[in-house]
Amino acid sequence: MSSTRPPSPNNKLDSLAETIARHGLEARKSLGQHFLLDANLCARIARAAEPLDGVTVLEIGPGPGGLTRALLHAGARRVVAVERDGRCVAALAELARAWPDRLEIIEADALKIDLAARLSGTRLRVPVKIVANLPYNVGTALLIGWLGAPERYDSLTLMFQKEVAARLTAAPGSKEYGRLSILAQWRCRTRRLFDVSAKAFTPPPKVTSSVVQLIPRATPLFPADANALARVTAAAFGQRRKMMRAAMKGLVADPADFLAANGVDPRARAETLDIELFCALARALPPDAQK
Repeated sequence: MSSTRPPSPNNKLDSLAETIARHGLEARKSLGQHFLLDANLCARIARAAEPLDGVTVLEIGPGPGGLTRALLHAGARRVVAVERDGRCVAALAELARAWPDRLEIIEADALKIDLAARLSGTRLRVPVKIVANLPYNVGTALLIGWLGAPERYDSLTLMFQKEVAARLTAAPGSKEYGRLSILAQWRCRTRRLFDVSAKAFTPPPKVTSSVVQLIPRATPLFPADANALARVTAAAFGQRRKMMRAAMKGLVADPADFLAANGVDPRARAETLDIELFCALARALPPDAQK
């Protein structure tokens, strides 16, 4: 891909701190906001998603635009920023003027708009990478939605609470391993890149954060219907301390026989089963239990 990026914005920008002060921006707990002000850290996240030349980046919850600036500096052909907070939209508009035709701002709740329609539009072309410091209160829900069609994205480089990052990358048998581990790793290669101290944010959250990268697989790790796998994992991890024969009662008529027939010890607990076994259960699930 050829690079067309300018080395710097077309006009001098205020610092991020100055922009926040001028617009009177204060992070709102109700929106799960924790602004990332460290320019070096923002640049590190952008580098983790490289190469960005010729790439469209989808950013959710950009806030005042710290990471947005880093993505534009790193050479993203276009950044599409989805932000529900109108106060931040005004600050982002300054970046759009500084980088003409390279930043599109969508004022909306990312959970309530059809991002798939945006991705198929003329304004947002592939290849697409998602790079975001996700709001804590919606990050997991957004990811579950993206995992429904990961083939639309080249990669997802995302910041979560450290405990969520641990679940995304957890192995069977660990205390972090659960439904999210299976759904993510079934469709993507996952790896935790680095942790981010609470001190890097304004205001500091009460937890450490982690940056995780997910690379969609060309095909899922093992054959299975997505809805069936979602049903099986929801039942299995609904009450972690239950044996599988108890957890599956709501899905099949004779859980013990069903499990044994598919290579699972009915007395096993969900966290001990690997993804291949969960996919086997999903394939064997009766059609009426897959809805």
